[in-house]
Amino acid sequence: MEVQERIMDTAFGLFRQFGTRSITMDDIAERMGISKKTLYAHFTDKDDMVTQTIDRFIAQVREECFTDREQSKDAIQELFLVMDMLDRRIRNMNPVIILDLQKFHSKAYQLFLDYQNNTLTTMIRENLERGIREKVYRPDLDIKILTQYRIHACMICFQPEVFPAGYDMMKVQKVLLENFLYGVASLEGYQLIEKYKQLSQNK
Repeated sequence: MEVQERIMDTAFGLFRQFGTRSITMDDIAERMGISKKTLYAHFTDKDDMVTQTIDRFIAQVREECFTDREQSKDAIQELFLVMDMLDRRIRNMNPVIILDLQKFHSKAYQLFLDYQNNTLTTMIRENLERGIREKVYRPDLDIKILTQYRIHACMICFQPEVFPAGYDMMKVQKVLLENFLYGVASLEGYQLIEKYKQLSQNK
């Protein structure tokens, strides 16, 4: 399993930089200094490797999101912690990877959609409910509409026709999150946003 995980780490590093289409099994084997035979001992083919690699990445993100929720003091800090985690995980990711999954790796793309439509949807809804309970979000929010809005805002940076090459994907995410939070925050929540922004900038 250690070898398989190292292969997936290497493969994902290449996929996130160049997308999946332009990376071959030869590229991965060469990068690791191993034979293609070793790759095929752990993966049926490239599609299987992409699917397992994406599944593993999604599982890691999901686990860290749950950890951030448990460790956060309030709903707003939860989102700042999640954003810090995503900054580490997807910094400099080429948005073409999502288009490649959609066109060439249907199983992997379905995993991504399942995460978006189930796990991510639930986490956003629960964060909004939590923020209302904690009085850091306004009590009059339409949770159903805002959940859908936030999901699509999270995904928009993966659309090159909206944010073409040259945009920093994580900066886009941070700007969108910040404006979302200002829109849903109560007066107390507004003060917390300013506090966590300052703490983030001082890191």
